[in-house]
Amino acid sequence: MAYQATKAALRQLVAHRVVPGVSYAFVDGDCVESGVMGQAAWVPQVEPLRAGMTYDVASLTKVVGTLSVTLQLLAQGRLHLEDPVTIWLPAFRDSRVTIRHLLTHTSGITGYIPNRNQLTAADLTAALLGLHVGPTFNVKMVYADVNYIFMGWIIEAILGVPVQVAVQRRVLNPLGMTHSTFTPTDPLACIPTAVTATRGLVRGSVHDPKGYVLQRRCGSAGLFSTVADLVRFCQAYWHPEQFASVLPPTWVHRLIADWTPTGQDGRSLGWALTATQWPQAHRVLWHSGFTGTYLAIDPATQQAMVFLTNRVHPKAPNLPYLDQRNAVLGTYLAEKQGRR
Repeated sequence: MAYQATKAALRQLVAHRVVPGVSYAFVDGDCVESGVMGQAAWVPQVEPLRAGMTYDVASLTKVVGTLSVTLQLLAQGRLHLEDPVTIWLPAFRDSRVTIRHLLTHTSGITGYIPNRNQLTAADLTAALLGLHVGPTFNVKMVYADVNYIFMGWIIEAILGVPVQVAVQRRVLNPLGMTHSTFTPTDPLACIPTAVTATRGLVRGSVHDPKGYVLQRRCGSAGLFSTVADLVRFCQAYWHPEQFASVLPPTWVHRLIADWTPTGQDGRSLGWALTATQWPQAHRVLWHSGFTGTYLAIDPATQQAMVFLTNRVHPKAPNLPYLDQRNAVLGTYLAEKQGRR
């Protein structure tokens, strides 16, 4: 493997100080090429980036953790895509919204929560359940954390444990993702994220404000992981039959379909979809995290890219990163064609 153009694009992110550093892996079946570039931190002092460091992967929590448990429940018949959310969360009250809407971000759930980040967990829970359904319901994909926060609570209602406990037991442990956790014990092994007025330098604690309030009951963010563990997760997608209790094969193989109500929004269950042309036109799964993390998985060719940064260090939102991140993905998709 070489991926010289993609690695050059990653080096540009570091050289132009768009991000402090990058940890990456290119996966071609059983072959893995990984590496690091740049720094782990700029403040309070410059710190070298080391291989194997742990990242707050933010919204990758949705697809690695919450979606995986949801697929298990669907495969077991304990949950159905067309179930109204109100079956499990009666306080929500709008029976039009289904599990499919949550998983594809087509629920239309919206609304403003005053002082959201200062609320207690109980008050934030009540406020989220009190949100209304807007005009995008069932007709447009609008990405929103609330969908997977609700999914986490539904998982809790079915299994009787907080969603993050369920993910640890039912996904991370059985897949052997031994360095992945929701509760890091060594902050210095973690890549720091933002410096905030209220929390100072955030390191070894979830960056996402809602995740920080909800803790174990948050299904949208909170996972910490490493390149090696995420490579293991990607490779499990090649052969879900070998991990059937964790990644139900029937459902995993169907993830390349557009599951939105219109079938036109480029969204699967959990994953976003993009197209590649080699060896013939097909879809690739991808997802990003606010902190600067990214996964792209091509089940058809058994290829993947793991791309981890802390682009919110020392402060968010770092908008220039977004365009360059998308350019990196485009370069990777073009470069991987013909390598298998």
